[in-house]
Amino acid sequence: MGIMRTAILLAALTGFFLVIGYLVGGQSGMVVAFLVALAMNFFAYWNSDKVVLRLYRARPVDAAVAPRLHGIVRELAQRAQLPMPKVYIIDNDQPNAFATGRNPEHAAVAATTGILRLLDDRELAGVMAHELAHVKNRDTLTMTIAATIGGAIGMLANFAFFMGGGNNRNNPLGAVGAILVMILAPLAAALIQMAISRSREYEADRGGAEISGMPAALASALGKLQHGAARIDNPEAEANPATAHMFIVNPLHAHAMDNLFSTHPNVENRIARLMAMAGGGTAAPLRVTPRRGPWG
Repeated sequence: MGIMRTAILLAALTGFFLVIGYLVGGQSGMVVAFLVALAMNFFAYWNSDKVVLRLYRARPVDAAVAPRLHGIVRELAQRAQLPMPKVYIIDNDQPNAFATGRNPEHAAVAATTGILRLLDDRELAGVMAHELAHVKNRDTLTMTIAATIGGAIGMLANFAFFMGGGNNRNNPLGAVGAILVMILAPLAAALIQMAISRSREYEADRGGAEISGMPAALASALGKLQHGAARIDNPEAEANPATAHMFIVNPLHAHAMDNLFSTHPNVENRIARLMAMAGGGTAAPLRVTPRRGPWG
């Protein structure tokens, strides 16, 4: 059901993009919008992971540099029957993590230094299992496409404002209509993006709990991460809010706003669902092997 809902929301976002193209430039504008969407998604498909990792200055690590994190990810990937993803560390005090990559064969997981200091091994395993669930469900690609189309809608809305008052016969908008599109189109696109993100976070919580066999550990981690993210800045995320949906908890301090405008589900609701899974029993829990090293 979650996958079907996501597909419908993505289709709605794409259709909305084409409608805005039509309002800006008629049929020719819709064709141009379609071609722009294809080009942007093609670029995002092949390069989104590199762009995001570079944006957060993530550095790749191996078992020698980060034995604790690398070992936990390796054991979880084997358990989930996934290829071993690339592992990155971000020098950031805010406790958080994300996954990226176009498919399981080209995936990467990244954890901040803050999360490595804050969580114990079982909680960290729960978080990384959540990220691998995103990889397994191909959410990383889905969210990249949603962010790309959403950004393009904002661009077209600005075009609508500048073109709305002109005499172009292909443009069915008047000046008032152009202003309305400029205001409402990005808002509607953002709401659709947020709905997609919230849906996939619930699914990743469930999938992560099944991979690790430790829903209570993930629930405990979410509580700590929510508290930590609320107190500690993430300057890169604040400067690039379109990437906020990638993280396991909202990295932005603006997340105190109404739930309608949040990229993430309410953490208390997520914890309640995970604790219900813990009460119902899951797969045998992962046996976390203690490791020593710079991050272990």
